[in-house]
Amino acid sequence: MKPDLDRFDSRRSTVYAPRGVVATSQPLAAAAGADILRDGGNAFDAAVATAATLNVVEPTSTGLGGDVFACYRTADGEVGAMRAAGHAPERATRDRVREAVRGGSESATYGSDRDREGVTMPDHGPHTVTVPGTARGWEATLDRFGRCSLETVLDPAIGYAREGYPVTEVVSAQWQHAEALFDHDHAREAFLFDGESPGVGQTVRLPRLADSLELIAERGADTVYEGEIAEAIAGEVQERGGFMTVDDLAAFEVEWPDPLSTTYGGCEVFELGPNNQGQIALEALNIASELGAGEQPYNSADRVHAFTEAMKLAFHDGHYHVTDPEYETVPPLQDPGYARERAAEVGREPLSDVQVGTPGATGEDADTVLLCVADEAGNVVSYINSRFAGFGSGLVAGETGIALQNRGASFSLSDEHPNRLEPGKRPFHTLVPALARLGEDDWLAFGVMGGYMQPQGHVQVLANLLDYDMGLQAALDAPRWRYRADGSLAVEERLPDGIAPKLARRGHDVRVLPPSLFGGAEAVRWEDGTLSGATEPRKDGQVSGL
Repeated sequence: MKPDLDRFDSRRSTVYAPRGVVATSQPLAAAAGADILRDGGNAFDAAVATAATLNVVEPTSTGLGGDVFACYRTADGEVGAMRAAGHAPERATRDRVREAVRGGSESATYGSDRDREGVTMPDHGPHTVTVPGTARGWEATLDRFGRCSLETVLDPAIGYAREGYPVTEVVSAQWQHAEALFDHDHAREAFLFDGESPGVGQTVRLPRLADSLELIAERGADTVYEGEIAEAIAGEVQERGGFMTVDDLAAFEVEWPDPLSTTYGGCEVFELGPNNQGQIALEALNIASELGAGEQPYNSADRVHAFTEAMKLAFHDGHYHVTDPEYETVPPLQDPGYARERAAEVGREPLSDVQVGTPGATGEDADTVLLCVADEAGNVVSYINSRFAGFGSGLVAGETGIALQNRGASFSLSDEHPNRLEPGKRPFHTLVPALARLGEDDWLAFGVMGGYMQPQGHVQVLANLLDYDMGLQAALDAPRWRYRADGSLAVEERLPDGIAPKLARRGHDVRVLPPSLFGGAEAVRWEDGTLSGATEPRKDGQVSGL
């Protein structure tokens, strides 16, 4: 019987373990990370092994053709972040892309920010491909913090790609979208089987991806940026009419920015700053604090209203301003003083004059993988890896088995928009791993995957933990709400009785949506040496402890 993914009735408990915990959205990947810990690796080694395995066992949401980010606390107390986000090709000017879009069939279906001639960035195709950051991000993580070799941590992923694995329920459902997206032999041969997506429990093998992972394990990440894989990526994009070159790939570098932070409920929260949307979560937390949102009874419409209004204002600000800070100054949206000004605009009726959504609305329900790892030494890391929308651009690079991201769909073709396309520029990025210091020796690595749900999920998970004293797994299980770009307020049907009608009477456009649209959270905690983890019940997830 085909599973009903719009329902979940199972119960989970927070997982406790003495030596390490790995939380992610696919059991085989969680086990791969735990095995690395068991064999002497640390949390950073396990994070890369888990991410690489997810590239194989959940290829619908992540891949070597995407980007990767981390937010972490090391055992010796360093709090930091890693950004491996690719940029637009040097030849990808707005004029060239406008001309290509006008002359082709790539016009966006739901872009909201048009240039003066009514042209938007496409959702898929060669002009949405930005340089992939994943391989160098993995390698940089190991070089800076790991104990294991790249070859060691890639071995589980290579094994599953070569020998095969049975597809899980949520992944099978997501894979179906590839049947319509893939219109080229390279993609169809790599990820479809007799022209179809795999069913639940069907064993699949990805030999082309296995070959690429083996090449990276043997030669290092440079093969993706300067070697034969780089040539395949650039060749695929150019063959389909895009502008990427091997020089664009070779120019890519990993960054180690300081995370931004704010305080909420006595907890210090760390997020990635621009070009990532972490500022949105921080601004929303600050506004919610000013409104006293977490002081409202949990089973009340006042709680959801206050948090929703805080999110709307933060989205309005962040979706306009957040972009590559090397090209545009991004204001300090996370400043508590600014939040006080914005909070003054909130009343009993919902705000309606807010603009939510980046230039193309592709990112609202984008697919992502998130994993969180903690080890007994006190290393705690939130690690997130994605191609943006499912299988990304729809392009697979030659015979590499590497599907290329469509992160460039977030750019604007408007000359006035801060997030406008420019050569070498990185677009607004939805991916936001997060970290929180809950006490003197109490650290939480967490995140909520899924496009615009990510900062909204961060706010709700933290509020559940800090304002309503929920346990770690209960904070992830709790029913969610989300504000959407069309102005509606979506809620899960499990929201306590009476809240949705009260919100509707207050003026919110309330809609009940299935659980699959409310993100995927993962969390691990290191509390005075005690390790615990929780995973998303709306996914195929698992916490592996040892």
